[in-house]
Amino acid sequence: MPPSTGTWRPVVDPSTAQPIGQVAVGGAEDARAAVDAASEVEESWGETPAHERARLLREVGRRLTADREVLARLIAHEVGKPLADGRIEVERAAFVFDLAADETRHLTGESFPADAFALPPGNEHRVLFTTRDPVGVVVAISPFNFPLNLLTHKVAPALAAGNPVVAKPTSAAPFTALRLVHHIEDAGVPAGVINAVLGPGGAVGDALVEHPRTRLVTFTGSTAVGLSIAERAARQAKRVILEMGGLDPLIILDDAPLDRSVRAALRGAFGFSGQVCTASKRLLVAEAVADRFAQALTDQVRSLRVGSALDEATQVGPLVDAAAVDHVHGLIEDAQRHDAELLTGGQRVGNGPGFFYAPTVLDRVPVTARIAQEEPFGPVAPILRFSDEAEAAAIANGTPYGLQASIYTNDLSRAFRLARKIRAGGVHLNDPTTLRWDALPFGGVKASGVGREGVASAMREMTEVKLISVNYSP
Repeated sequence: MPPSTGTWRPVVDPSTAQPIGQVAVGGAEDARAAVDAASEVEESWGETPAHERARLLREVGRRLTADREVLARLIAHEVGKPLADGRIEVERAAFVFDLAADETRHLTGESFPADAFALPPGNEHRVLFTTRDPVGVVVAISPFNFPLNLLTHKVAPALAAGNPVVAKPTSAAPFTALRLVHHIEDAGVPAGVINAVLGPGGAVGDALVEHPRTRLVTFTGSTAVGLSIAERAARQAKRVILEMGGLDPLIILDDAPLDRSVRAALRGAFGFSGQVCTASKRLLVAEAVADRFAQALTDQVRSLRVGSALDEATQVGPLVDAAAVDHVHGLIEDAQRHDAELLTGGQRVGNGPGFFYAPTVLDRVPVTARIAQEEPFGPVAPILRFSDEAEAAAIANGTPYGLQASIYTNDLSRAFRLARKIRAGGVHLNDPTTLRWDALPFGGVKASGVGREGVASAMREMTEVKLISVNYSP
């Protein structure tokens, strides 16, 4: 049906800067209608047997797998993600639906020995146990960089736990989200259980968060927006799961294997043009090996192939839009004003269409530079040098963020010692910062997040614990 606003907006391919279609722009009225539709089926979906919900979720996963190539190309067109990465994203999304189906068997409560408690009297004739009930209508707000998988990480656990969902996908990739909703509906999920509203956060997002019938908001995006959502949700005692900004440090100690460290930095800083919340946004390198590391990384970066997301040979695609290019360029210029050394890159690529920026390496970046304090979300590797482990920990912890971190060393005792000092939701030893297990807890500390994603963790966040007591005294 047409949007209440009566307006449409183009969806632009970042590789060409040309529109690939247009999409309806919804408003607050559409958001409220979507929540009302979800509320009508809240009870019936929550009472649907878990094995039936699991069957439907597995069917969604099967449909996503069969549609992999179409979805990968759609992701490439909408957000500029290289095809190889888009195919992996679709595979992971299908896997998340399968995981959610499996977890319906484990979403259980606990039993307690009532007679172990002296009070209240009579516990020797009681049985105590808990159940987990659906929390209610879940609002899922997702970003552009993983338009399918990050939305799936919100939708699949919510549906598995018995909650209807209203999704507000990114405006950059509406067609990917709508195709996911189409597959969910065609799998047999009842009408009203999954809903999508497209439109600006100020109108649509606020209406979804503030609607009295929504009970949990799961959000991935910037810290500023996440904190605003948390404030609005708190006024009605709603739950939130917030995955927000990060400045993930990749720490390279003086005994780290050089080749392996360089590969990790290459992957962490330049995968999907650095537009990843867990990207290696700061490379912290021991002074003793920094010269060799910087040279080796620069040599590798100069060989990266920049091009259209639809070109199978592309390693670094475009940024999502022109504003992202300007943001990255501004951070690099600021770093140079702070005496950082530009080793390669540092400029826009080509004079033709598309939002391309050259893969960039900066050395001797001071902690006072903006790029050491703000998310670049672009293809840039800032090298910050340190003298010892204490300084490395201080630099790693010296921002408001704490999502993930990595440490490269041949000495695991040093790695464990340093890992304990780092304030982050995840620390990977001799693995990239971008590592994530879809089945395991994922999230940050400080300004990087509240709550945890990961299918099982999300399902626990999306349910209410209810204590039930049974008195069987004569």
